[in-house]
Amino acid sequence: MLTFEQIKELIELVADRGLEGVEIDRSGFKVRIDGRSPTPVASSTPVLAAPVVDSSPPPASEPAGAAASAPPESEQGASAPDGSHVVACPIVGTFYASPNPESPAYVRVGDRVDKGQVLCIVEAMKLMNEIESDVSGVLVEVFPKNAQPVEFGEPLFAVQPD
Repeated sequence: MLTFEQIKELIELVADRGLEGVEIDRSGFKVRIDGRSPTPVASSTPVLAAPVVDSSPPPASEPAGAAASAPPESEQGASAPDGSHVVACPIVGTFYASPNPESPAYVRVGDRVDKGQVLCIVEAMKLMNEIESDVSGVLVEVFPKNAQPVEFGEPLFAVQPD
């Protein structure tokens, strides 16, 4: 496995020398650094997303009793439908709905998704991280827009579990 510093050096080498990219496979750990363009390329190393749980009280500006009927809301302000499961971003990066600009999105609202299915890519430091669903069900909402920056813990998808 490579250290963070080694990966950083590889990124700098690719950028400084204008290389098309480099791919390294060590003991099952794969890293690919693409220097050609900023378009996303799927990596073979998935990153599982953790659910966001909002335990904060409702804002004081809401009328009494409004919080009981309101849908779950994340720290970022995106509202998920009642009973849905939120797939949160596990890293800071850039959200991509498809593996490259010419390809269709991995998933769309209304699609049935299975646990472990790739939902999107989040690019972080020129590494493409596949974000997988941690539940099976029907996709009811996609929160970020394509190529939008995303933060750790930010909701990416709402899935109505089976």
